[in-house]
Amino acid sequence: MIAEAGHAALWLAAVMALLQFTLGALGLSSRFKNFLPSTAPTAVVQSVLACISFICLIILFVRSDMSVLLVATNSHSDKPMMYKIAGTWGNHEGSMLLWVTILGIGGATVALFERALDIRTKVATLAAQGVIALGFYAFLLFSSNPFTRINPAPANGQGLNPLLQDPGLAFHPPTLYMGYVGMSVAFSFAIGALVTRDVGPAFARAMRPWILGAWIFLTIGITAGSYWAYYELGWGGWWFWDPVENASLMPWLAATALLHSVTVLATRDSLRAWTIMLSVVAFSMSMIGTFLVRSGILTSVHSFAVDPTRGGFILILLALYIGGAMALFALRIGTVREGNRFEAVSREGALVFNNLLLSTILVVVLVGTLYPLALEATTGTKLSVGAPYFNSVAGPMALILMVGMAVGPLLKWRYDKSKAVLERMAVPILLAALATLLIAIFVGPTAILPLVGLVVAAGVAAASIAPLWKRNLRRTPLFTWGMVIAHLGCAVSIAGMAADSAFTKEALVAMQIGQSQKVGPYTVTLKNISEIPGPNWSALDAEMVVQKGDSAPFIMHPQSRTFRDPPMETSESAIATAWNGQLYLVVGIPTDNSGYPIRMWWKPFVTLIWLGGILIALGGLLSLIGRIDRDLFRGFRSFGRKEKLA
Repeated sequence: MIAEAGHAALWLAAVMALLQFTLGALGLSSRFKNFLPSTAPTAVVQSVLACISFICLIILFVRSDMSVLLVATNSHSDKPMMYKIAGTWGNHEGSMLLWVTILGIGGATVALFERALDIRTKVATLAAQGVIALGFYAFLLFSSNPFTRINPAPANGQGLNPLLQDPGLAFHPPTLYMGYVGMSVAFSFAIGALVTRDVGPAFARAMRPWILGAWIFLTIGITAGSYWAYYELGWGGWWFWDPVENASLMPWLAATALLHSVTVLATRDSLRAWTIMLSVVAFSMSMIGTFLVRSGILTSVHSFAVDPTRGGFILILLALYIGGAMALFALRIGTVREGNRFEAVSREGALVFNNLLLSTILVVVLVGTLYPLALEATTGTKLSVGAPYFNSVAGPMALILMVGMAVGPLLKWRYDKSKAVLERMAVPILLAALATLLIAIFVGPTAILPLVGLVVAAGVAAASIAPLWKRNLRRTPLFTWGMVIAHLGCAVSIAGMAADSAFTKEALVAMQIGQSQKVGPYTVTLKNISEIPGPNWSALDAEMVVQKGDSAPFIMHPQSRTFRDPPMETSESAIATAWNGQLYLVVGIPTDNSGYPIRMWWKPFVTLIWLGGILIALGGLLSLIGRIDRDLFRGFRSFGRKEKLA
């Protein structure tokens, strides 16, 4: 009965989404304006029903109800409980149900707490949310029903993909989805503002917390996903330009540009058209990412997430939503007032420059991801676009972007003088020059891109804290602290990326027991090899003794695991973290008597990559808290107050 209850709740939620759109659309006409107050309660009911449906699916996985096809194909009776729960969204249907559930919660939050907007704009926003939700409900109900029964039911089930049997799975997809859904709310705000011609600072202040929240979750999701790939796949890298990695990066790039644009609109009443267009682009990238992951057209380490039979449905939704939004933008953007003007040398000008660079990098990643697919679809020619293309094209632009990010916060609004800007940049420029000198003395010749990355990181780090100079730190607003910490996080991440590229040492050897190998400052000795059992796997475990100089030795245990249900081999890397980097070890299964294949990396300062990601997200969180009273939760003070009909 749990499956039937979840399926019924899903149908009812779809009906409420249709009603939400219908009431909103009718209420915007003067003839049916009495329908306006009914839209918000409908959105709340839709959210509750979606949550009930998703909770039912979780219960089915927890109980290992193998009579449900989704559970039987993505879980196992003997699987640890954490992976039973995480298996709910570690598949096609469950992840899409999570998507639409978070979407419903977002709409309900707007319905309950948004009081700053004119009620017509709010209702238009909720109507747009209803349309988006309705498309995904149709996708679930007619193409990807998560509650389909099978008879007879298998005894244990096929099990979750071993690559997903990791704590990162319980964290990475939900955070990304919350980011995607936050972009859908921003998109709905933009559509609502276009429909009612209400594009102004009030609209920007209403949508800014959603963009900030979505951007924070995207940052956390990408950072967590990067570290998951780093330690789980055993390749020794933190980013592979995998198409599905790009699918999460593209919305983040668009959201970053949108975040800066909406801040200018909210505080300075400029960049109105930019803000609307970037709202559409950010949601478009979320939809394209969903299509790429779910369509089955990609071959990647994320191949567990694809389904080739249902990509066409998502492509139709993508065409309808984005095509409709672009058409509305073309029809209504002429009615949007220009807003306040500014000079090129100003903080607004720097933000526009950075937005142009972000958009260019976005296009580079989008073309590199989609062009091979389009070429194969039209000509049958298979083309691989990998790291060399992305690094050589996007890398230099990213460094230029960092320079613009360093200068921007030191500029004045509206207008500034170039000479004054150079004076404010004196310390960052000096530190960048000092970093160049130190690298030349202590490191020597290195590749140009990592070298420039280290220099730029030093300058950006100094410039990021410059807005705090001569301030009373106790009275500095939280959103200023957030900007400083987020920009500092970018510098820290760039430093980690550059250090990893420039200084990593690698050794690939076939080792016999008792043999030693040096990598970086460490000497690694293979002491023993043993077979050990696990909950649903067995492993070849390498006991390796590691010593650095005269310091005390320590033991590391890389493993090569063999899973039973489903059968698959994975590498479980062993990682030792020091203040100045990580030692990374991987063991493989021998194919002959030459020894056990061992791969070793010494990766100086690689942890700065993820430390920077954490700082970026923390900066976003501080900014959100600093803005939240004024931009989102002013509705608490007026909660329950009757809104006046237009």
